[in-house]
Amino acid sequence: MLFDTHVHLNAEQYNEDLEEVIERAQSEGVTNMVVVGFDRSTIQRAMELAESYEFIYACVGWHPVDAIDMTEKDLEWIEDLASHPKVVALGEMGLDYHWDKSPKEIQQEVFRKQIRLAKKVKLPIVIHNREATADIVEILKEEGAEEVGGIMHCFSGSPEVAKECIKMNFYISLGGPVTFKNAKKPKEVAAEVPIDKLLIETDCPYLAPHPYRGKRNEPGYVRLVAEEIAEIKGLTLEEVASATTQNAKKLFAIK
Repeated sequence: MLFDTHVHLNAEQYNEDLEEVIERAQSEGVTNMVVVGFDRSTIQRAMELAESYEFIYACVGWHPVDAIDMTEKDLEWIEDLASHPKVVALGEMGLDYHWDKSPKEIQQEVFRKQIRLAKKVKLPIVIHNREATADIVEILKEEGAEEVGGIMHCFSGSPEVAKECIKMNFYISLGGPVTFKNAKKPKEVAAEVPIDKLLIETDCPYLAPHPYRGKRNEPGYVRLVAEEIAEIKGLTLEEVASATTQNAKKLFAIK
């Protein structure tokens, strides 16, 4: 029972062999996954996938890199989709200071709007953070994001920042990087964050875990993430799988 909380099966990298990828995931014990849509085309495809597969859910929102493209109409559309029974969260949203397509001020404004929307529709949020930790934490606090909570997706910060996020009602999600030999911080986070606050993900097709690093990632590889966390924490794979699945179902309100 593995729950991959963050996949991009709506990416063009799966156009040729989506069915096989899903079958491989199921054969590795992946029972649930959340497909994340972050702009017009990927949101639409995420909804199609969620409606086509009983075990696939959708998360819809606007990516900070593309914040400059988001209109009020897009925000209204996301609000409409929020009432769909297969939509379990809003996102991925947040801040990305690595790329400079969208000015910081616009990213922050779009981020705040989406947090407010999540509070209105009572859904958790999925946070994308790249080189913007201090501003993200500050905005989450200022906007009262604790009310809905959510996920720090593909968390790359320190154990101290993780603890601060947990206090604000967020789960810490670890992906492929925790398996990298030189990934000091994710391993420290895996060791220190309580198992009832951890989630697992692939972020596929990106960030494939060792030994597939640099290749296309897929949901079946989330098992490698769970195995690494189990080893770090001195738990069995079954214990990590069970706990992280229960955490995800609780957060996403999946019966």
